[in-house]
Formats: sequence, C-alpha cells, structure tokens
Amino acid sequence: MTQLLPAFDPRLVPIVADTDDEVLLPAQAQRLTPAGLRELFARPPVWTPELRREPKFADRQPAEAAVLLPLVMRDELTLILTQRATHLSTHSGQIALPGGKLDPQDADATAAALREAHEEIGLMPERVEVLGTLPVYVTGTSFTVTPVVGLVQPGFELMPNPDEVDDVFEVPLAYLMNPLHHRRHAHDFEGVVRQWYSMPYLDGDRERFIWGATAGMLRNFYRLLSA
Repeated sequence: MTQLLPAFDPRLVPIVADTDDEVLLPAQAQRLTPAGLRELFARPPVWTPELRREPKFADRQPAEAAVLLPLVMRDELTLILTQRATHLSTHSGQIALPGGKLDPQDADATAAALREAHEEIGLMPERVEVLGTLPVYVTGTSFTVTPVVGLVQPGFELMPNPDEVDDVFEVPLAYLMNPLHHRRHAHDFEGVVRQWYSMPYLDGDRERFIWGATAGMLRNFYRLLSA
C-alpha cells in the first residue's frame, strides 16, 4: 500500500541533514535473524517510534489499513517489496509493502495484511509466521496503517496481480536496517513542509527508490531493532 502524494519527483527533492548529534549504528546483527526477531517480539525492549503521523494534505475520510513486512528466511533475511503497476492513475511505479484497507470480513489488521499480500502477490498466508505489529503510521491521506511483521518460509512462487503490481523484488534486511542508507528529504507543498525518508537500493543496474510511508515504517522498524 502507498499513500496519495502530490505530483513531483521525490528523487529530486533535496536531502537535508539531521539536526541532532545522535550517532546511529546499524541494527544489532543478532536481531537480523529469525531467532533474534522471535525473541525481540516475544520480549520487546522499551523504544519510541520516530515517525507516527504525516502532515495531512488530502481531504478524505480516515480509513484503517494494514501492510505486511514479509521477511524471507534465506541465508540472510530479505524483505519482499512491490512496485505498483505503471498503468495506475495514481502512485504508478511506486515502491510499496503489500497491503491495503481493512475489509469488513477482516478479523483484525493482521488478517487484512495477510489477505492483501495473498491478493496482491500470491503469498499464501500459511507460509507466514506472524511475529507481531509495529506502531500505527498515519499517512497524509488519513490512512491509519498497522505494519504487521512476519517471517516467510522460502520455496514459494509468487503470482503478482497485474492490476495492482508490476514487479516484486527482495531487499536484504541488513541493508534497510543500516542508517547509512537512510536519507531525509524536505519539500514545501502548499505552504506545509513535508519531510520523509528514502532508502534507495541498487538492484542490479536498477535503482529501487523506497520512500514516503514505506520508508517511514521501515525507519520505525530500524528504531525497534536498534533499541
């Protein structure tokens, strides 16, 4: 799922320096494993999410949503991400986590995240070991998003829905959980300064520009893993 955004190229928005003296280190290596994550969610440390709410820039009714952070248990954990279909009228080509709005039949955010991942990319719910959730993230379009973290057994065959997804790819979790790869941007939109993170990833000769709400939720995940 991604949020509605003004029409601009986020790659061209200036990078701004952090204003504090905090020295950020990569997430602890022992937590970047299935066993480490199971232990972390079973006994979570005291921590504070960095990002909770974006400045509102769209007039729409609030809606509950959920996304899945599917972590594949390869030799090193990887995160499944999607690239939205280019024929979509909004957010075409943007990087996203599988997910969407809660439906009336969904028991909770976890059920919604698993259902959406199955509908979008063909990931079977029974292959996902749900570990827990991250704090909700409110987008500028009033989506209240619950990120659901899960471990995925490898050996699956994905079937992206062409109506929603152009591509599915994986990024090493260690790359995303290294703050050296986190860039903060600022953009003035209709008198409101919006700030967000990006985490560009070079996939072969192709840049995967992860940014906005997706990067914000991953930044919070980093804060948990480094607590």
